Amino acid sequence: MSAFGMQLHPDFSCRIDLIGDEQQPVLIVDNFVSDPAYWVEYCARYTRLNKIDAMYPGLRASAPDSYLQLIYHYLRGEICETFALNESMVTHVKADYSMVLTPVSQLKLAQCLPHYDSLILSELAAVHYLCGSEKGGTAFYRHRDTGFEYVDSERVTTYFEKLDVGIKQNPYPRGYMNGSNNLFEQIASYEAVYNRIIIYRCTSLHSGNIGPDFTFESDPRKGRLTINTFIGTASRK
Repeated sequence: MSAFGMQLHPDFSCRIDLIGDEQQPVLIVDNFVSDPAYWVEYCARYTRLNKIDAMYPGLRASAPDSYLQLIYHYLRGEICETFALNESMVTHVKADYSMVLTPVSQLKLAQCLPHYDSLILSELAAVHYLCGSEKGGTAFYRHRDTGFEYVDSERVTTYFEKLDVGIKQNPYPRGYMNGSNNLFEQIASYEAVYNRIIIYRCTSLHSGNIGPDFTFESDPRKGRLTINTFIGTASRK
């Protein structure tokens, strides 16, 4: 066992994909830890999913610091190399258990669109799937009217101007993203493979793949349970 009480899975592997026309990196880690069920049980027994995020279509609860220690201990080298990130740039890190629970009828328009998590290019997001592929993975998108596959502080004004025009011309369908539509083209998609982590720049346009037959389940042992990690930085470049 490691100093943190958990080893890497014996079949641990990782790769880097460069997606879309803008070749944004996505780090895919398969078979991360030796006992992913531990994290499911921890959530079920010791947390209350009651944190509400204005953008996330469900509930969240803080993951323990020991999870962040695992990420740092085992993945910091791959993360820094993939995203040209210097550890000294990191100012804050947080990890939350997350479950999609919002019915389609209650979605806000912003929750129906692909989104970005930050306008800072050096900030990163990670999704650790603690569920199977039937719960839907994560996809990345290109905004058709601008060609943008990521939105940073230099692009945000143009992006929202064009997005607003597009929505006014073609009323946007209320529902979860799951494939391409008139405004957005899907450029990459990753299944929710159990014990997989995907890591990407927060500026990348993305969305969960939530199909029309999705079953909303509040039990962490049965629902779309993920651990979402955010790596914040001081740099705005």
